[in-house]
Amino acid sequence: MNQYNLLLLCGGGGSEHAISLLSAGYLKTNLATLPQFNLLWLELLEDGRYRCEDDSFAQLTCDREVIFADNNRSPWPVDYVVPCIHGYPGETGDIQSWFELIGLPYFGCRGEASVNCFNKITAKMWFSALGIPNTPYLFLDEPGEQAVNRTAEALAQWGSVFVKAASQGSSVGCYKVDDAEQIETVLNEAFSFSPYVIVEKTIIARELEVAVYEYQGEVVATVPGEIICASNTFYSFDEKYNAQSQAVTKVQAEDLSQETIDAIRHYAIKAFKGMKLRHLSRIDFFLTQDNEILLNEINTFPGMTPISMFPKMLKAHGDDFTVMLRDNILAQLASK
Repeated sequence: MNQYNLLLLCGGGGSEHAISLLSAGYLKTNLATLPQFNLLWLELLEDGRYRCEDDSFAQLTCDREVIFADNNRSPWPVDYVVPCIHGYPGETGDIQSWFELIGLPYFGCRGEASVNCFNKITAKMWFSALGIPNTPYLFLDEPGEQAVNRTAEALAQWGSVFVKAASQGSSVGCYKVDDAEQIETVLNEAFSFSPYVIVEKTIIARELEVAVYEYQGEVVATVPGEIICASNTFYSFDEKYNAQSQAVTKVQAEDLSQETIDAIRHYAIKAFKGMKLRHLSRIDFFLTQDNEILLNEINTFPGMTPISMFPKMLKAHGDDFTVMLRDNILAQLASK
């Protein structure tokens, strides 16, 4: 049996750094059961340094080696990387582009697909191009009077809007606006997170999530799960990850017709294949009171914390997360 040095990279230094560490712990537990892999954990810090589990430091070089700062260990050649980094620079495509530049194979979506999904404006353009319905929106490229006026017009037309930083994950830089007096302040906040902002019509709907992944040569979409938020709230960063969250998650949504389930799964696979995603993603939908299905967003490296939906939905579908990891990694290594 071939042995491979597998680097589990986590952290990233962004707003989701701590969540990345939790997800990496879940991945480590699964990967540690696979005898084909020698596993090394590195945490990417905000200043660009890599920290080992023993708190020493290391570098990942363009020669595809980990060089340890204490010089007491030989360089560790890297055969493969699992970049468990939520948000920047993992889901943004930045780190994937560097891996591609140095010829280092990695788990998850490629750089271009990650960029297209992470930017909410680009993503919505792709959804529309693929013929997948999504929420009405407008695009703002700079703060100021014109942006305030356009948002006020949208608010008057739609009654309520969400203002979102275009390139942030886990609802960072996301604000619900019901009062025109909030607009200027909220826009300035959103623009502090991203150079582009998207304003979406507030949709009164059920929030459904689908785990989509490659398994034994097929693209699989699970039955939708559901996020049920407390009254008059949305699924914010704190609601997603805080232990005191009032949000309720259901691994399999209840009271959905088979027709609706089939349509959502169809759209999820269409998005996965059409946007050239790879290995895994979580694809989120709205289902309105009129039974209208709207694609909300795609997470190219979904959370894998104890309360995260992706691994639970995969398991409920009858598949094995460790097998999914192993088979995708080995197939990629075999194709080198």
